[in-house]
Amino acid sequence: MSTATANPADGTCTAPAADTCCVPSPGEAILNAEEAELLALRFKALSDPNRLRILSIVSSSESAETCVCDLSEPLGLKQPTVSHHLKILVDAGILHREKRGVWAYFSVVPGALETLGASLAPKP
Repeated sequence: MSTATANPADGTCTAPAADTCCVPSPGEAILNAEEAELLALRFKALSDPNRLRILSIVSSSESAETCVCDLSEPLGLKQPTVSHHLKILVDAGILHREKRGVWAYFSVVPGALETLGASLAPKP
């Protein structure tokens, strides 16, 4: 067990051994500004209960996709509001939109949810 302690005044770390510090060094797996912006955009898109419900409906669909026409009723929302939420999820790279005639079908972008989950996991 490490007895490393951080000094908030100057950001330094005192540790019994040089390899046990409490703050990651610049070369370690930490987010850069661009990665943090993209993650923040995606998490912000998921921060709305209606968008989480949309994602739940789309991801649990037997066909792995859902028509926009099938979302208003279970959500209890009007179509323009559903479209607004869908646009946010598409812009965040979480859902994919495919237009077929007058309808749009939505599916989860492959790997999008796994990438979000992995961003929260501790780095080795």
